[in-house]
Amino acid sequence: MVDSFDDMDLREELLRGIYAYGFEKPSAIQARAILPSCTGRDVIAQAQSGTGKTATFSIAVLQQLDINLKQCQALVLAPTRELATQVGNTMSVKNECYVMCALCLQGVS
Repeated sequence: MVDSFDDMDLREELLRGIYAYGFEKPSAIQARAILPSCTGRDVIAQAQSGTGKTATFSIAVLQQLDINLKQCQALVLAPTRELATQVGNTMSVKNECYVMCALCLQGVS
């Protein structure tokens, strides 16, 4: 568990974005799940609504992107259109999206 985003060894520009987005310190789910996710480990994380789960996996994915590689590098699947939109808004980098995230599984059987 990590007490601060500064202690997560995140890229400087990502760290600036986290603080600019209004985050001050990681929530419990973020403190536990960001670092293992960044190291490529499989993570299953469960937490209440509004605790920062979307930011948790968004930060982990963005940390692993090569911003010099101008192609899709990650795929995020969301169960609802609303969550797909939220993820899409969270994951855009400098108005460019390197993560295909608007895929919605709602209604897919």
